Amino acid sequence: MIKQTTYFLYASITLLLLILSGCRSTKYLEDEQALVTDVDITGGDPKLKERSSLYVSSELRPNSKMNLFIYNTFNTKDGKYKKNNVKSVGEAPHILDTALVELSSKQIQRFLQTKGYFNAEVKPEISIKKKKASIDFKVVSGQSYTIRSKEVKIEDPQVEKLYNDWLAPHSHVKIGERYDAEKLLTDRENLYMLLKTNGYYDYVRQYMRAGVDSSLRNYQVDLKISVDNPPQLDQHTLYYINNSALTIRNLNQSVGKRSKTYRDTVLNVNFEDQTGNFRLRPLARYMFVKSGDKYDLSKENLSYDRLYEMNGFRSVKILYEKVDSNKLNVRYELIPRPIMGNQIEGEYTFSSGMSGFNIANTFSHRNIFGGAEQLEIKMRYGVLFDPRLKGNLAQKIFNNDFQIGANLIFPRLLVPFGIFNSIGKYGLPKTTFSSNLQIFNQDNAYSNRYFINTLNYTWFETANKQHSYTPVVLEYRVGKLDAAFEQQLFDEGYLLYIRSNNREYFGLGSQYTYTLNAPKLLKLEDFSYFRGAIDLSGNVLGVASKLFSFSQNEDGERTLFDVPYLQYAKLELDYRLYRHLGGNRQFVFRINPGIAIPYGNNSSLLIFEKSFYSGGMNGIRAWQARTLGPGSYNREGLDESLRLNLRNLDQLGEIKLEGNAEYRFRLLNHFLGAKLNGATFVDFGNVWRLKENELNPGGEFKFDKFMTQIAIGSGFGLRFDSDYFVIRLDAGIKVKDPQFEGKDQWVIKHFFDQKDFKQSYYESHKPDRYNFIQYNFGIGFPF
Repeated sequence: MIKQTTYFLYASITLLLLILSGCRSTKYLEDEQALVTDVDITGGDPKLKERSSLYVSSELRPNSKMNLFIYNTFNTKDGKYKKNNVKSVGEAPHILDTALVELSSKQIQRFLQTKGYFNAEVKPEISIKKKKASIDFKVVSGQSYTIRSKEVKIEDPQVEKLYNDWLAPHSHVKIGERYDAEKLLTDRENLYMLLKTNGYYDYVRQYMRAGVDSSLRNYQVDLKISVDNPPQLDQHTLYYINNSALTIRNLNQSVGKRSKTYRDTVLNVNFEDQTGNFRLRPLARYMFVKSGDKYDLSKENLSYDRLYEMNGFRSVKILYEKVDSNKLNVRYELIPRPIMGNQIEGEYTFSSGMSGFNIANTFSHRNIFGGAEQLEIKMRYGVLFDPRLKGNLAQKIFNNDFQIGANLIFPRLLVPFGIFNSIGKYGLPKTTFSSNLQIFNQDNAYSNRYFINTLNYTWFETANKQHSYTPVVLEYRVGKLDAAFEQQLFDEGYLLYIRSNNREYFGLGSQYTYTLNAPKLLKLEDFSYFRGAIDLSGNVLGVASKLFSFSQNEDGERTLFDVPYLQYAKLELDYRLYRHLGGNRQFVFRINPGIAIPYGNNSSLLIFEKSFYSGGMNGIRAWQARTLGPGSYNREGLDESLRLNLRNLDQLGEIKLEGNAEYRFRLLNHFLGAKLNGATFVDFGNVWRLKENELNPGGEFKFDKFMTQIAIGSGFGLRFDSDYFVIRLDAGIKVKDPQFEGKDQWVIKHFFDQKDFKQSYYESHKPDRYNFIQYNFGIGFPF
């Protein structure tokens, strides 16, 4: 491992030097060619500089260092670039082209004119030295023109009234401000949407025209905005929906006996189902364009969104037919996806010297009750091998995990009252019945059987506010310690650990989660994200136990069917601040605290499944999951056999505090058919026990000590973005490790001289080994 780390460092440094020294190489250029290495725009309004730079031809912008380095490596031969290299790797050098320079100058000038600088001039200056070209677009913008007057003439009185009532008070074009053509376009688009959502089916953007008179003195313009009527008409036609129809197409076979056609007089919809598999009413709730209503483009778009989100249709079309001077028939045409599907997934895992695999199968039925309800049956098996264990391959199994579950998802809220049935404007509401069984075994240590059933409702208050309420969480768990392992723990005095893990329990509770701005997570803009989750269990049973005098076991816990029930409260918050820094650059800061408090029937115990852990691919990435904390806990105090059997079981807590700061940026625009992004990050945090615990000395939370127990990790990551999904590889490096004391916590000082430190750690922590670098592979962003 030491040699691998050393080689990794040497290779990284060598690659960096190669990039810095060779990526701008001009030795492959012809004598008359020059590589564009710098482009700048000087003069003019500083606020418009970044926008102006977008009008510089992409073939004139300097190459990225990595792109050009890769191109020069794979696309040169005999000291020259290969000719007619269609399948090139990397990005071809951006060679100076004076025609493109002139074109870019004109584009920048035209952009500045749209911003009110009608007399703007852009003169490029080119400097060439040693085949490297620098381009400076010098801007002389002149005085900006402001709006002196604005006259709006609308021929249709009804359209004029809508404009005056809804748009005029909020117009972006204001007298006295600098002329900006973009604001005119915004007003035109707002008028278009206003009329298209108020019945004006035939209205097009071109009916609104703007005249700009800049011949005045004192750098002012007069605007004359007109909204014309359609040709040969004295007003715009207001349309209403006449008849509504829904057709389910069958592309797999001809329309046969299973096809059904009827008219629902209550919903006023003609229904034709060529497949014979669907019911009208569950689908009609998301057909927002209805008979008798004014034509409304926003309702049309809303219908598209919800019908696609049902995940049962591969094609959705909403078609209109004029049947009168102001009447429209609307017809929804849906083509369903295959009713059944099956997906097999597999992955290889490697972490801290252990390797394994996971394999999963998911069967889906996409229309089980005729309303695009989905049934998912999932099975998953995973196994992890530890090469440090003796014996054959079967004897090297560290743990194995089998899970089977079923989800039944209704694309609506199943509630006994109708108030929620209209929800759907901002997102597809769902009701999910879920049942899952997990069978987990860690060899010679611990086994767990966990059965959980839930009823969940999810709905959207607004486009960015999501609620998830689980009124019923019914769970049953049986955890057993290996007999020899239990005896060893008893002999060592770890009685609390035995009580909290070697037990059977029953749980009945509820959960609620509120999420803000989740749809923005993949956008490059400034926003804040928040997620708050609360988990309560045992309160109903606690009241029932007092009313009906539940029996007690030998530990004083009240039981239901001879099984003690859980009672706890758990709260977790996740706040993130996203800042767009221009281009493909973004900064993200995250803080993630949490606390879980057992009380009542379990006042001193919190079970394994409800505890927090730290580390892992979405937390503090320099540590493997469940290998950090709690507090300043150091596993050196454990017996060697206990260290092995308690691995991933003893580093948990009831309090959690994690934070992350990450800078994201673009490395390559084209890399194996995807975009290659990079990230540098700093992670910090830990978990703690609420009370002293004989298994975790130093693991309890204390206000005067917890800051010294914060772990710090840093690192670099690569993200392969294919537009459909993101593949992520992060390398986290330990900087500060709270299991040590004082200055020894700053383990980064041993990073370049690891041999003695690792050997000393191994001798005192066998069979644990110390790894400075933790690699994390995942799908999607960490947060």
